[in-house]
Amino acid sequence: MASLNLDGPRSRADRYKETGSNAVKALKKNPNMALGLGIVMIMILSALLANTISTHDPRFLVPTDRLISPNSDHFFGTDQWGRDVYSRTVFGSRQSLLVGISVAIGTIVFGTVFGLISGYQRLLDFIIMRIADGMMAIPSFLLAIALMTVLGPSLKNVVIALVISSIPGTTRFVRSIVLSLREREFVLAARAIGGGPLRVVAVHIFPNTVPPVLVLASFITAGAILSEAGLSFLGAGLPPDVPSWGNMMGQGRQFNSIAMWILFFPGLFLSLTVLGANLLGDGLRDTLDPRLRRLQ
Repeated sequence: MASLNLDGPRSRADRYKETGSNAVKALKKNPNMALGLGIVMIMILSALLANTISTHDPRFLVPTDRLISPNSDHFFGTDQWGRDVYSRTVFGSRQSLLVGISVAIGTIVFGTVFGLISGYQRLLDFIIMRIADGMMAIPSFLLAIALMTVLGPSLKNVVIALVISSIPGTTRFVRSIVLSLREREFVLAARAIGGGPLRVVAVHIFPNTVPPVLVLASFITAGAILSEAGLSFLGAGLPPDVPSWGNMMGQGRQFNSIAMWILFFPGLFLSLTVLGANLLGDGLRDTLDPRLRRLQ
Protein backbone atom coordinates (compact mmCIF):
# COMPACT_ATOMS: atom_id res chain seq x y z
CA MET A 1 0.00 0.00 0.00
CA ALA A 2 2.84 2.38 0.86
CA SER A 3 4.46 1.91 -2.54
CA LEU A 4 1.19 2.68 -4.27
CA ASN A 5 0.81 5.94 -2.39
CA LEU A 6 4.35 6.93 -3.26
CA ASP A 7 4.08 6.03 -6.92
CA GLY A 8 0.81 7.87 -7.50
CA PRO A 9 2.04 11.43 -6.97
CA ARG A 10 5.32 10.66 -8.73
CA SER A 11 3.60 9.39 -11.87
CA ARG A 12 1.28 12.40 -11.84
CA ALA A 13 4.26 14.73 -11.60
CA ASP A 14 5.88 12.90 -14.49
CA ARG A 15 2.78 13.48 -16.59
CA TYR A 16 2.86 17.19 -15.79
CA LYS A 17 6.53 17.34 -16.76
CA GLU A 18 5.81 15.52 -20.01
CA THR A 19 2.96 17.93 -20.81
CA GLY A 20 5.21 20.92 -20.15
CA SER A 21 7.99 19.41 -22.23
CA ASN A 22 5.61 18.78 -25.13
CA ALA A 23 4.37 22.37 -24.94
CA VAL A 24 7.93 23.72 -25.09
CA LYS A 25 8.73 21.45 -28.05
CA ALA A 26 5.60 22.64 -29.86
CA LEU A 27 6.63 26.28 -29.37
CA LYS A 28 10.14 25.55 -30.62
CA LYS A 29 8.82 23.79 -33.70
CA ASN A 30 6.34 26.57 -34.47
CA PRO A 31 7.89 30.05 -34.01
CA ASN A 32 4.71 31.69 -35.30
CA MET A 33 2.76 30.10 -32.46
CA ALA A 34 5.36 31.32 -29.97
CA LEU A 35 5.13 34.82 -31.44
CA GLY A 36 1.33 34.77 -31.28
CA LEU A 37 1.36 33.52 -27.70
CA GLY A 38 3.87 36.22 -26.76
CA ILE A 39 1.74 39.00 -28.27
CA VAL A 40 -1.42 37.71 -26.58
CA MET A 41 0.32 37.41 -23.21
CA ILE A 42 1.68 40.97 -23.48
CA MET A 43 -1.82 42.29 -24.23
CA ILE A 44 -3.30 40.31 -21.34
CA LEU A 45 -0.65 41.67 -18.95
CA SER A 46 -1.25 45.22 -20.15
CA ALA A 47 -4.97 44.78 -19.49
CA LEU A 48 -4.42 43.30 -16.03
CA LEU A 49 -1.84 45.94 -15.06
CA ALA A 50 -3.59 48.91 -16.68
CA ASN A 51 -3.98 50.73 -13.35
CA THR A 52 -0.25 50.33 -12.70
CA ILE A 53 1.31 51.08 -16.07
CA SER A 54 -1.02 53.91 -17.14
CA THR A 55 0.27 57.44 -16.52
CA HIS A 56 -3.01 59.40 -16.49
CA ASP A 57 -6.70 58.95 -15.83
CA PRO A 58 -8.05 57.74 -19.21
CA ARG A 59 -11.31 59.71 -18.78
CA PHE A 60 -9.85 62.94 -17.39
CA LEU A 61 -10.43 65.92 -19.71
CA VAL A 62 -7.72 68.60 -19.98
CA PRO A 63 -8.84 71.04 -22.71
CA THR A 64 -5.57 73.00 -22.43
CA ASP A 65 -3.61 69.87 -23.42
CA ARG A 66 -5.63 68.97 -26.50
CA LEU A 67 -3.86 67.48 -29.56
CA ILE A 68 -0.38 67.42 -28.02
CA SER A 69 2.02 65.25 -30.02
CA PRO A 70 3.80 62.32 -28.30
CA ASN A 71 6.33 63.45 -25.67
CA SER A 72 7.86 62.33 -22.37
CA ASP A 73 4.69 63.16 -20.40
CA HIS A 74 2.19 61.82 -22.93
CA PHE A 75 3.86 58.84 -24.63
CA PHE A 76 1.20 58.55 -27.35
CA GLY A 77 0.12 62.21 -27.31
CA THR A 78 -3.34 63.53 -26.37
CA ASP A 79 -6.69 63.53 -28.16
CA GLN A 80 -9.07 66.36 -29.03
CA TRP A 81 -10.21 66.65 -25.40
CA GLY A 82 -6.75 66.51 -23.87
CA ARG A 83 -7.05 62.90 -22.70
CA ASP A 84 -3.87 60.81 -22.62
CA VAL A 85 -3.88 58.45 -25.61
CA TYR A 86 -1.40 56.02 -24.04
CA SER A 87 -3.53 55.50 -20.92
CA ARG A 88 -6.70 55.16 -22.99
CA THR A 89 -5.00 52.64 -25.27
CA VAL A 90 -3.83 50.55 -22.30
CA PHE A 91 -7.28 50.60 -20.68
CA GLY A 92 -8.82 49.87 -24.08
CA SER A 93 -7.09 46.49 -24.07
CA ARG A 94 -9.31 45.51 -21.13
CA GLN A 95 -12.50 46.11 -23.09
CA SER A 96 -11.26 44.39 -26.23
CA LEU A 97 -9.93 41.27 -24.49
CA LEU A 98 -12.98 41.03 -22.24
CA VAL A 99 -15.28 41.16 -25.26
CA GLY A 100 -13.14 38.74 -27.28
CA ILE A 101 -12.83 36.11 -24.54
CA SER A 102 -16.48 36.43 -23.44
CA VAL A 103 -17.75 36.08 -27.01
CA ALA A 104 -15.49 33.08 -27.63
CA ILE A 105 -16.72 31.30 -24.48
CA GLY A 106 -20.39 32.03 -25.15
CA THR A 107 -20.17 31.10 -28.83
CA ILE A 108 -18.28 27.86 -28.19
CA VAL A 109 -20.65 26.74 -25.42
CA PHE A 110 -23.88 27.36 -27.34
CA GLY A 111 -22.47 26.47 -30.76
CA THR A 112 -21.04 23.17 -29.50
CA VAL A 113 -24.29 22.16 -27.78
CA PHE A 114 -26.39 22.97 -30.84
CA GLY A 115 -23.84 21.35 -33.15
CA LEU A 116 -23.77 18.12 -31.13
CA ILE A 117 -27.57 17.94 -31.07
CA SER A 118 -27.90 18.77 -34.76
CA GLY A 119 -25.22 16.34 -35.87
CA TYR A 120 -26.48 13.38 -33.85
CA GLN A 121 -30.25 13.82 -33.79
CA ARG A 122 -31.60 13.77 -37.33
CA LEU A 123 -35.06 15.01 -36.27
CA LEU A 124 -33.70 18.18 -34.64
CA ASP A 125 -31.06 18.63 -37.32
CA PHE A 126 -33.54 20.04 -39.82
CA ILE A 127 -34.96 22.60 -37.38
CA ILE A 128 -31.59 23.80 -36.07
CA MET A 129 -30.03 24.02 -39.52
CA ARG A 130 -32.91 25.99 -40.99
CA ILE A 131 -32.65 28.52 -38.18
CA ALA A 132 -28.88 28.69 -38.69
CA ASP A 133 -29.32 29.13 -42.45
CA GLY A 134 -31.74 31.98 -41.90
CA MET A 135 -29.35 33.76 -39.55
CA MET A 136 -26.35 33.18 -41.82
CA ALA A 137 -28.25 34.76 -44.72
CA ILE A 138 -27.54 38.07 -42.96
CA PRO A 139 -23.85 39.06 -42.71
CA SER A 140 -22.80 38.59 -39.10
CA PHE A 141 -21.55 42.16 -38.69
CA LEU A 142 -24.80 43.62 -40.02
CA LEU A 143 -26.75 41.31 -37.71
CA ALA A 144 -24.65 42.56 -34.79
CA ILE A 145 -25.37 46.19 -35.77
CA ALA A 146 -29.10 45.45 -35.94
CA LEU A 147 -29.04 43.78 -32.53
CA MET A 148 -27.09 46.69 -31.00
CA THR A 149 -29.67 49.10 -32.40
CA VAL A 150 -32.33 47.23 -30.43
CA LEU A 151 -30.29 46.49 -27.30
CA GLY A 152 -28.43 49.78 -26.92
CA PRO A 153 -24.71 50.49 -26.34
CA SER A 154 -23.08 48.61 -23.45
CA LEU A 155 -20.39 46.01 -22.92
CA LYS A 156 -22.92 43.30 -22.06
CA ASN A 157 -25.01 44.03 -25.13
CA VAL A 158 -21.96 43.96 -27.41
CA VAL A 159 -21.12 40.49 -26.10
CA ILE A 160 -24.72 39.30 -26.54
CA ALA A 161 -24.94 40.66 -30.09
CA LEU A 162 -21.64 39.13 -31.18
CA VAL A 163 -22.42 35.77 -29.56
CA ILE A 164 -25.79 35.55 -31.31
CA SER A 165 -24.27 36.48 -34.67
CA SER A 166 -21.43 33.94 -34.25
CA ILE A 167 -23.40 30.91 -33.05
CA PRO A 168 -24.70 29.72 -36.49
CA GLY A 169 -21.22 29.33 -37.98
CA THR A 170 -19.92 27.50 -34.92
CA THR A 171 -22.97 25.24 -34.90
CA ARG A 172 -22.35 24.26 -38.52
CA PHE A 173 -18.66 23.66 -37.79
CA VAL A 174 -19.32 21.33 -34.85
CA ARG A 175 -22.14 19.60 -36.74
CA SER A 176 -19.77 18.75 -39.59
CA ILE A 177 -17.36 17.14 -37.11
CA VAL A 178 -20.16 15.12 -35.50
CA LEU A 179 -21.41 13.92 -38.88
CA SER A 180 -17.91 12.65 -39.72
CA LEU A 181 -17.67 10.84 -36.37
CA ARG A 182 -21.19 9.44 -36.13
CA GLU A 183 -20.54 6.43 -38.38
CA ARG A 184 -16.99 5.70 -37.16
CA GLU A 185 -16.25 2.24 -35.78
CA PHE A 186 -15.81 3.27 -32.14
CA VAL A 187 -19.16 5.10 -32.15
CA LEU A 188 -20.95 2.14 -33.75
CA ALA A 189 -19.33 -0.16 -31.18
CA ALA A 190 -20.53 2.07 -28.33
CA ARG A 191 -24.06 1.88 -29.71
CA ALA A 192 -23.83 -1.89 -30.17
CA ILE A 193 -23.02 -2.49 -26.49
CA GLY A 194 -26.07 -0.49 -25.44
CA GLY A 195 -24.76 3.05 -25.11
CA GLY A 196 -27.54 5.62 -25.13
CA PRO A 197 -27.42 8.78 -27.26
CA LEU A 198 -26.38 11.01 -24.35
CA ARG A 199 -23.56 8.70 -23.28
CA VAL A 200 -22.31 8.18 -26.84
CA VAL A 201 -22.22 11.91 -27.49
CA ALA A 202 -20.70 12.85 -24.13
CA VAL A 203 -18.10 10.07 -23.89
CA HIS A 204 -17.18 9.24 -27.48
CA ILE A 205 -18.05 12.16 -29.77
CA PHE A 206 -17.64 15.33 -27.69
CA PRO A 207 -13.98 14.67 -26.69
CA ASN A 208 -13.07 14.41 -30.38
CA THR A 209 -14.57 17.84 -31.08
CA VAL A 210 -12.48 19.61 -28.42
CA PRO A 211 -9.18 20.11 -30.35
CA PRO A 212 -10.73 21.73 -33.46
CA VAL A 213 -13.11 23.76 -31.31
CA LEU A 214 -10.18 25.11 -29.28
CA VAL A 215 -8.55 26.24 -32.52
CA LEU A 216 -11.82 27.84 -33.61
CA ALA A 217 -12.05 29.67 -30.27
CA SER A 218 -8.85 31.60 -30.98
CA PHE A 219 -10.21 32.79 -34.34
CA ILE A 220 -13.56 33.70 -32.76
CA THR A 221 -11.68 35.78 -30.19
CA ALA A 222 -9.80 37.66 -32.91
CA GLY A 223 -12.98 38.22 -34.91
CA ALA A 224 -14.90 39.43 -31.84
CA ILE A 225 -12.17 41.94 -30.96
CA LEU A 226 -12.24 43.26 -34.50
CA SER A 227 -16.04 43.35 -34.60
CA GLU A 228 -16.26 45.21 -31.29
CA ALA A 229 -13.81 47.80 -32.62
CA GLY A 230 -15.92 48.13 -35.77
CA LEU A 231 -19.14 48.56 -33.80
CA SER A 232 -17.58 51.14 -31.47
CA PHE A 233 -16.01 52.95 -34.43
CA LEU A 234 -19.48 53.35 -35.93
CA GLY A 235 -20.96 54.44 -32.59
CA ALA A 236 -22.99 51.26 -32.18
CA GLY A 237 -20.77 49.48 -29.67
CA LEU A 238 -19.52 50.59 -26.27
CA PRO A 239 -20.67 53.91 -24.77
CA PRO A 240 -18.61 56.91 -26.01
CA ASP A 241 -17.04 57.57 -22.59
CA VAL A 242 -15.62 54.03 -22.30
CA PRO A 243 -11.97 53.86 -23.44
CA SER A 244 -11.86 51.28 -26.23
CA TRP A 245 -9.79 51.06 -29.38
CA GLY A 246 -12.83 51.38 -31.63
CA ASN A 247 -14.15 54.40 -29.75
CA MET A 248 -10.76 56.10 -29.87
CA MET A 249 -10.43 55.65 -33.61
CA GLY A 250 -14.04 56.64 -34.26
CA GLN A 251 -13.84 59.82 -32.19
CA GLY A 252 -10.42 60.82 -33.54
CA ARG A 253 -10.87 60.09 -37.24
CA GLN A 254 -11.75 63.71 -38.07
CA PHE A 255 -8.38 64.80 -36.64
CA ASN A 256 -6.33 62.24 -38.56
CA SER A 257 -4.72 64.88 -40.81
CA ILE A 258 -3.35 66.93 -37.89
CA ALA A 259 -3.10 64.33 -35.08
CA MET A 260 -2.65 60.93 -36.66
CA TRP A 261 -1.44 59.42 -33.36
CA ILE A 262 -5.04 59.33 -32.09
CA LEU A 263 -5.83 56.64 -34.67
CA PHE A 264 -2.39 55.11 -35.13
CA PHE A 265 -1.70 53.75 -31.63
CA PRO A 266 -5.09 52.14 -30.88
CA GLY A 267 -5.10 50.80 -34.44
CA LEU A 268 -1.62 49.35 -33.90
CA PHE A 269 -2.65 47.62 -30.66
CA LEU A 270 -5.80 46.30 -32.33
CA SER A 271 -3.84 44.91 -35.28
CA LEU A 272 -1.21 43.29 -33.05
CA THR A 273 -3.83 41.65 -30.84
CA VAL A 274 -5.75 40.21 -33.79
CA LEU A 275 -2.49 39.08 -35.39
CA GLY A 276 -1.39 37.38 -32.17
CA ALA A 277 -4.70 35.55 -31.75
CA ASN A 278 -4.63 34.36 -35.37
CA LEU A 279 -1.01 33.18 -35.12
CA LEU A 280 -1.86 31.34 -31.92
CA GLY A 281 -4.83 29.69 -33.63
CA ASP A 282 -2.71 28.60 -36.59
CA GLY A 283 -0.13 27.16 -34.20
CA LEU A 284 -2.76 25.27 -32.21
CA ARG A 285 -4.17 23.83 -35.42
CA ASP A 286 -0.73 22.64 -36.52
CA THR A 287 -0.07 21.14 -33.08
CA LEU A 288 -3.42 19.48 -32.44
CA ASP A 289 -4.12 18.14 -35.96
CA PRO A 290 -2.48 14.68 -36.17
CA ARG A 291 -2.34 14.84 -39.97
CA LEU A 292 -0.30 18.05 -39.86
CA ARG A 293 1.90 16.66 -37.08
CA ARG A 294 2.92 13.76 -39.30
CA LEU A 295 4.04 16.20 -41.99
CA GLN A 296 6.32 18.10 -39.61
